Amino acid sequence: MTYTLVDAGVNLTNHQFDGEHQAIIARANAAGVQAMLLIGCDVPSSEQSLTLAKHYNQFSTAGVHPHDAKDATNELETTLTQLASNDCVVAIGECGLDYNRDIQRSVLKRQLALAEKLNLPVYLHERDASEDMLNILADYNVRGVLHCFTGNAQALKHYLALGLYIGITGWVCDERRGKALQQLVPSIPLERLLIETDAPFLIPRTITPKPKSRKNEPAYLSYVCETLAKLYNVEPSTIAAHSTANFYSLFDIAGR
Repeated sequence: MTYTLVDAGVNLTNHQFDGEHQAIIARANAAGVQAMLLIGCDVPSSEQSLTLAKHYNQFSTAGVHPHDAKDATNELETTLTQLASNDCVVAIGECGLDYNRDIQRSVLKRQLALAEKLNLPVYLHERDASEDMLNILADYNVRGVLHCFTGNAQALKHYLALGLYIGITGWVCDERRGKALQQLVPSIPLERLLIETDAPFLIPRTITPKPKSRKNEPAYLSYVCETLAKLYNVEPSTIAAHSTANFYSLFDIAGR
């Protein structure tokens, strides 16, 4: 492989990676992944992600996922502000709406307001809630990424109109449930594309030979890159170059 990549979304604090952090990062580096964004889904995982980011010279987010929004306290903004004061923390989130479980508009609004106040990007999650998400986003002046996009053409059009970047995961490598996304991918400007594993979830089904473990990891990011290259009809190095540049631009990081 003659290109390097940035993984714009890794759940390194997930229990499936316990005791493996150093090995995971080593395998990622060997596979051409030069940097990764470690995702915070609640206050404890945001703190852990920051600790890991510091230790392994990576980046992290600080926020509360909609699945965990019920546990958000009155001190949430203060806690996230303290975490965001660290240089490794480059975004607020993962935050958003997920109507497969709970409706959590108020916690999303609190995090959007904080991101606006701190002038930080947001790392957004949305499932089955694009209309409400778009209505809420319209009230805030924020930039960010719609992580793990799997929505429809209308939602994509509006997210792009808001200036958001679009994160694509191994979902696009799935010959069964990824077909609709595969058709939409060429509509995403290369200047707005981020690629991510969302590890340990969404392992690309294009990996050959199939790994014994079904646990995804950043070392498999190249399979997402290669699938996207076929859909855009470009070289994988083109996808890598754009997604890497987009990552550093969105999160205001000087390239390494």
